Amino acid sequence: MTEIPLRLVVLIGSHREGRFAPTVSRWFLGQLEQYADFDVEVIDAAEAGLNAEGPSPAASRPMLEAVGALAARMEAADAFVVVTPEYNHSYPASLKSLIDWHRTQWQAKPIGFVSYGGMSGGLRAVEHLRQVFAELHAVTVRDTVSFHQAWERFDEHGEARDPEGHARAAKTMLDQLAWWATTLRTARIERPYVTQSTEV
Repeated sequence: MTEIPLRLVVLIGSHREGRFAPTVSRWFLGQLEQYADFDVEVIDAAEAGLNAEGPSPAASRPMLEAVGALAARMEAADAFVVVTPEYNHSYPASLKSLIDWHRTQWQAKPIGFVSYGGMSGGLRAVEHLRQVFAELHAVTVRDTVSFHQAWERFDEHGEARDPEGHARAAKTMLDQLAWWATTLRTARIERPYVTQSTEV
C-alpha cells in the first residue's frame, strides 16, 4: 500500500464500431476496484477526438484543445494500462495516434497491458507497443493480461468464464505496475528524468 494513491490512467485503444473493448475494459476496471493503491481514470481513444495521423502543424483548434485536455490528465499519471486489441498482427491506428500526440507524459512511467484477440490474444500488438514505449522512455512491465479468442472468454453478460485465472493474471501485472509506479514516482521527485546527456 502507498500512502498517496497512484494515479493510474487506463487507455482504451480500440476505435472501431462494434468493438469488443467495452467488455474487456469493464472486466479490467472491476479488477481494479480491489486495489486501493490506484486512483483510476479512463481515457477512451474512441472519445478522445484525435485524428489518426498524429501531430501536425495544420491541426485544427478543436484538435489542439483535445490534445491539451488529454495532456494534462496524462501528465498527472503515475502509471498507465493499455487495453488493446490486435489488428493485423499489431495495434490500432487510434491507439498510435493517442500515443504520438504526447511525449513527455510517458517518460519514466510504467505501462501495463491488457490485450485481446484471436489465437495470439493480442500479444503481437503488445510486443509492438513495447518497442514504441521504449522509444518514449517508458517502462513496460513484464507480465500481461491476455484474452485468446476473446469473444469466447466472456459470457453473454460480459463476465469472464475463467474469473480466477484471469484475476490472477491481473493481480500479477498490477502488483508489478504498482511497484514500478511507486519506485519511479519517488525517483522523478528526487532526480528529474533526462532523455539525453547534458555533457558536451
